[in-house]
Amino acid sequence: MINLQQRIDFPQMIFSLMFIVIMIVACFWVVQPFILGFAWASMVVIATWPLMIKLQEWLWGRRSLAVIAMTLLLLLLFIIPITVLLNSLIDNSAPVIAWATSGHIQLPQLAWLNDIPVIGEKLYSSYHKLVAGGGAALMSKIQPYAGRTTGFFVSQAGHFGRILIHIGLMLLFSVLLYWRGEQVGNGIRHFAYRLASRRGDAAVLLAGQAIRAVALGVVVTALVQGILGGIGLAISGIPYATLLTVLMIVCCLAQLGPLLVLVPAIIWLYWSGDTTWGTVLLVWSCVVATLDNVLRPVLIRMGADLPMILILSGVIGGLIAFGMIGLFIGPVVLAVSYRLVSVWMHEMPAPDEDPDKIVEELAAQETEYSEHEKASS
Repeated sequence: MINLQQRIDFPQMIFSLMFIVIMIVACFWVVQPFILGFAWASMVVIATWPLMIKLQEWLWGRRSLAVIAMTLLLLLLFIIPITVLLNSLIDNSAPVIAWATSGHIQLPQLAWLNDIPVIGEKLYSSYHKLVAGGGAALMSKIQPYAGRTTGFFVSQAGHFGRILIHIGLMLLFSVLLYWRGEQVGNGIRHFAYRLASRRGDAAVLLAGQAIRAVALGVVVTALVQGILGGIGLAISGIPYATLLTVLMIVCCLAQLGPLLVLVPAIIWLYWSGDTTWGTVLLVWSCVVATLDNVLRPVLIRMGADLPMILILSGVIGGLIAFGMIGLFIGPVVLAVSYRLVSVWMHEMPAPDEDPDKIVEELAAQETEYSEHEKASS
C-alpha cells in the first residue's frame, strides 16, 4: 500500500519563517523614523474623528473643506501652543539652572510663624533649631542634585529640532488620515478580522473607543486644569508662570493633580507678604483642583463606557512604561483586555443558584465519595 501522506519539509518551513522575520525587521527599520509621528497622528485623528465628520456635514459635505478646517484647528489649538511653550521653556531654562546651581539656595526664615497665636513662637524657635542643627548642611548636599535634575528635564525638552520634526510628521499624517480615514479604518478592521474573526474586529473598535475616552477625559481635563492654573499663576504675579504651567499640565497628565505646583506658589505668596493675591490664588486653586472630579467622568463617558479605575490605571501605568505616548497605549491595552475577558465570561450564563445550596451539594457529594472509599477498602 502506498503511503500518500506528504512529508513535512522542515528546512522549507525554517527558511520561510526566517524570510518573514527578515522582511518584518526590514520594514520596521525603514518606517522607524515615522513611527512616533504616525502614532500621535493616529491618536489625534481617532479622538477628533467625530468632530471632523460634524464639520464635513456643516461644510456642505465637502471632505476637502473639513480636512482644511481640522488642519487649521490642529495648528491653532495643538501645534502652535506646544511650539510656543517649548520655546519659552528653552528661553527660561538658563536662569532656572543658574539659580539651582548657584549655591544661593537657602532655607526660608519663616518669620510669619511668630504671628500665629499661642504656638507661633514655639514653632519659630523649633524651626530655627532644626535649621541650625543640620538644615543648612542638608541644603548644601541637596543643591548639586537639584541642579542636575533641573538640567536633565530641561535637556529632555531641549531637543527642539527633533520635537518639531515629529510634530510636522504628526500634522502630515493627520491630514492623510483625515482624507482617507474610512479606507484606513476598514483595512485595519479587515486585518484584525483575518487574525481573530469577530473578536479581532471588536478589539479594534474597543481600542478606538478607549483612545477617544482618554483623549477626552484625561488629556482635555489636564489641559483645562493646567491652563486655568497657569492663568491664576500669571495673574497672581508668580515668576516663571509659563514653566510652571507646563509642569502643571504634566502633573495633571500623570494624575498627580495641579496642587503640586499651586500649593508651593500659594506658600511663596504668603511668605513674601502678598497675602491678598495669596488668598485669591488659594480660592482659584480650590476651583481648579476640584474641576477634574466633575469634568473627567463626563468626558470619559462621552468617549467610552469604561470603568474609571481602568482608564486611570492605564494612564499612570502607560506613562511610566512608555512615556507620553503611553497615555494612550496603557488605557487601550487594559480596555481591550477587559472587554475581551468580559465577552469571554458572558459566553456562559452567570450562576443564579443559591450559594448555600451549592455548598451543601458539594459537601454531600464529598461525604458520599468518602463513604464509597471506605466501603471499597
